[in-house]
Amino acid sequence: MRVFSQYVAVKSILLLVLEGLIAAFSLIGATWLRFFSEPEQFTAMLGNPIYWLRVLVVVVALLVAFYCNKLYDFNALRSRQEYFRQDQMIRLVESVAYVCFPLALLYYFVPDLMLGRGIALISIALMLPLIAWCRLAVSSGVLEQKVLIIGAGELAEAVSKEFSSRADLHLSVVGFLTGPDRRDAMPAPGCRVLGAVEDLMSVARSTQANRIIVALQERRRALPVRDLVRLRMEGVEIEDAQTAMASLSGRVSLSTIQPSWFVFSDGFRRSEALFAIKRTIDFVCAILGLILTLPIMAIVALAIKLDSEGPAMYRQRRVGLAGRVFEVLKFRSMRTDAEKDGPKWASSRDSRITRIGGFLRKYRFDELPQFWNVIRGDMSFVGPRPERPEFVEQLREVIPYYDERHTVRPGITGWAQVQYEYGASVEAACRKLEYDLFYLKNMSALFDLRIIYKTIETVLTGKGAH
Repeated sequence: MRVFSQYVAVKSILLLVLEGLIAAFSLIGATWLRFFSEPEQFTAMLGNPIYWLRVLVVVVALLVAFYCNKLYDFNALRSRQEYFRQDQMIRLVESVAYVCFPLALLYYFVPDLMLGRGIALISIALMLPLIAWCRLAVSSGVLEQKVLIIGAGELAEAVSKEFSSRADLHLSVVGFLTGPDRRDAMPAPGCRVLGAVEDLMSVARSTQANRIIVALQERRRALPVRDLVRLRMEGVEIEDAQTAMASLSGRVSLSTIQPSWFVFSDGFRRSEALFAIKRTIDFVCAILGLILTLPIMAIVALAIKLDSEGPAMYRQRRVGLAGRVFEVLKFRSMRTDAEKDGPKWASSRDSRITRIGGFLRKYRFDELPQFWNVIRGDMSFVGPRPERPEFVEQLREVIPYYDERHTVRPGITGWAQVQYEYGASVEAACRKLEYDLFYLKNMSALFDLRIIYKTIETVLTGKGAH
């Protein structure tokens, strides 16, 4: 995850810094234009610390608005055509409009922070075209990387296709090198073969590749280790195909990984300190969440009782940490006879769901009682969603590595829930496991915060994965 996430982070930070500077210089330039005939007044303003505080407030407000309006989401900045197709200019104008109300409110209570309408209008006229040009420059491939793939078989082709789907990263595949293995020596359709693996050094130099992906099906005695070491010392990034694909897709592809990948790949770090911090945060936040949502839960319980017969809440057996079975608490969103014929997969348009149940599921209100499970230590805020024992027995027989998701506490929300849409089948469970394994590989406090943020966004909008 780190290589490509760091690359995306560099582009995001670069854009944020550039836009912050553009906003600041636009405000200063607007001040100069506003007081062009009064140079003494302009000089006096520059020497006043309050003026710089005013500029800082506006710049910070704009950057926050840009972020909230997803202007730092590089999936929408893939090319000039994509730039206009995604209406980035409209988003920029919207963001400026969003800032006006909170700033007006701030100026009402703290009038000393006001810059003036004339300066504001002139700065907007200067700022928008400059930021638009800046975004075009950054999104048009200033940081393009040239990628050479060792291997030309199905795995190499899969990596190339994954790169093509992420044009926002500007990773240009310059070509492929065939390997000694029969599957890798037979080029897949669309693979531009530049030579064999023995030609690595000369091909890397001639193509000026700054990233190499090893996508050989069989690596033993197949890699030119000395050449790879020399290129690595020259600053060329080198990754295996499975790690690269996980970094790009946010999931671990079960169809391409070998058991040795789990053993030797980076990540899957566990420490007592991490679990202690995670448990402390879970406990404190669960108590606060329980207290703050008690009025909401009372309304939800009443709505359920009025909508259909039966209890407002129910308990259901789920599999948690180390395979231990516990009872999860949920608000009832189905009819009381929903499982009269035994446990069944739930679907997004399940006929067993009550009228109020669809609303509860859409906005996650049915999960609120699980704050108590977090307090008890059965669950965490973030982790793989706990599954029912009946389904676990079925899934562990057909999906490799399924039990690995039980090495941490299950969560109210998780990476699979915010990335993958609702699914009720073995295939959906397999895809969710791929996201869960990615979470286990990269588990950290910061990753948890990212998942919580995406969960809040899903809850507030009622859209996205479930």
